[in-house]
Amino acid sequence: MGNLDILPDARVTVGKERPYAVLSSPRAEFWVPKLHAVLMLLLHISPSMRHVTVFPGKGFRDFIKVKVTSRRLSYRMVFYSLLFLTFLLRFVFVLTAMDTIEEETNCSSLGCVGKRLGPRIFGRKLESTKVPDEIYRFLEEGDLEASEVGSDAPLSLEEFITEMKGKKSDAKTFALRLKAMVSTLEQKTRTAKIQEYLYRHVASSSIPKQLHCLTLHLAHEHSTNSAARLPLPPPDQIPSLIDNSLNHFVIASDNVLATSVVASSLVQNSLHPHTVVLHIITDRKTYAPMQAWFSLHKLDPAVVEVRGLHHFDWFTKGRVPVMEAMEKDREARSMFRGGSSAIVANVSEKPVVVAAKLQALSPKYNSIMNHIRIHLPELFPSLKKIVFLDDDIVVQADLSPLWDIDLQGKVNGAVETCRGEDRFVMSKRLKSYLNFSHPLISEAFDPNECAWAYGMNVFDLEAWRKTNISLTYHSWVLKNLKSDLSLWQLGTLPPGLIAFHGYVHVIDSYWHMLGLGYQENTTVMDADKAAVIHFNGRAKPWLDFAFPQLRPLWTKYVDFSDKFIRACNIRS
Repeated sequence: MGNLDILPDARVTVGKERPYAVLSSPRAEFWVPKLHAVLMLLLHISPSMRHVTVFPGKGFRDFIKVKVTSRRLSYRMVFYSLLFLTFLLRFVFVLTAMDTIEEETNCSSLGCVGKRLGPRIFGRKLESTKVPDEIYRFLEEGDLEASEVGSDAPLSLEEFITEMKGKKSDAKTFALRLKAMVSTLEQKTRTAKIQEYLYRHVASSSIPKQLHCLTLHLAHEHSTNSAARLPLPPPDQIPSLIDNSLNHFVIASDNVLATSVVASSLVQNSLHPHTVVLHIITDRKTYAPMQAWFSLHKLDPAVVEVRGLHHFDWFTKGRVPVMEAMEKDREARSMFRGGSSAIVANVSEKPVVVAAKLQALSPKYNSIMNHIRIHLPELFPSLKKIVFLDDDIVVQADLSPLWDIDLQGKVNGAVETCRGEDRFVMSKRLKSYLNFSHPLISEAFDPNECAWAYGMNVFDLEAWRKTNISLTYHSWVLKNLKSDLSLWQLGTLPPGLIAFHGYVHVIDSYWHMLGLGYQENTTVMDADKAAVIHFNGRAKPWLDFAFPQLRPLWTKYVDFSDKFIRACNIRS
């Protein structure tokens, strides 16, 4: 059946006996099959189409009036319409915002809504301005010939854009030329970084001219000036050297200028300088210059002792394990990885790996001054507790409270280096120093265990003497030498981490801030908050390539008007 339009003033008659209904009006008459032929009804539709009247056919006029919806808009209809429009606008806004975030459009006006929303509504794919998939494929799979990487490749983004605009290249050419440019720049960057690391290695491994000059001038002063040969300490202060009621500090160094900064900063920032006893240990060749400096530059009322290793009876008699280990270590490191030339020539290594291997060749790591701390109990048999300071630190606060720290039976009070705001410096764990691919290491230690720092350490010598820490240290150094330095590569900290394992008491990080010698992210404001700042790394503050914003923290303890400093052209 088709649709039936009911005209105004139409009458519908449903007969009892006929299987159809009659619809009559002034214009037309239709016959409709009867669906429920049980009654005869008359329907009257008003001209306005607003009322329908149903008349029963049983003799009495009983009608039913049906109200049809008004043509006027109701408040309810307006409300639902606004609600629908609000939802639609929010939907459009979300789509437009997502397009903007994904950088598919730079348009933010309503005129762009249709442009973006229309294709989505009608199921069409939105054209994207992102890099086509084929360019990604060419970048991943495209093989570059040797001639394409080199002088022919663009050396800047500007050159690349100019070339692409001029040649109207296809996607493959675009991808390959882009890859050639990036590969060329990567090679140049790698070469430059390796050269930088090599120059830093040479500079940090050599004695700067100014420091060598200072040593020579002081050695000459020691031989010609009796005031430069005064015993340190004076005879009346000798009892202080074994007085455990005083605060004893130890520095082992062959760098006169660096040691002078540590000593000056320690005494100047001490609230009770008369309780400070400073023990300076140096080697035979540096003993005369070191004695001359501290004889001519008094740090009263502090007590200063300067001794060469040859002055210690323990060190000069019998076998000294540290000396034997260092002789073997020096020989092994001299040929480590074929030397610096072979390390730099390896084109497959990343620059950071090259830097680590070069650092392993540093003379610092086979210097007796760097290893002597493991024999502190033998060097100072009468002392109970000391604070050991490296020569690349600066003291900025009174350190006497360190003697009040209860080490709880441990030997070494140190700052942990796995927790802190500086993720670059304070993220060191045992796996950062030890090679856990070697079974000797992996079977004995946890790679995620927190490491700690040398540079400022509180040592309980009484507790130390009850352990076998020194023997453990030397045994692991020999194991590393036998394994061709495969257990670790760098310095004295890795064997120290092993030897002091289980004997470390963690102290507050306020006492020791690290990293000022190998990264410049530390601000002066942050450094000022630390009791001790440590220039560990290659960029030592006495070298020309030290970080300029951090170097003044060290140079403020150097008297540049001193005649020896001026004579050697040491500048701030």
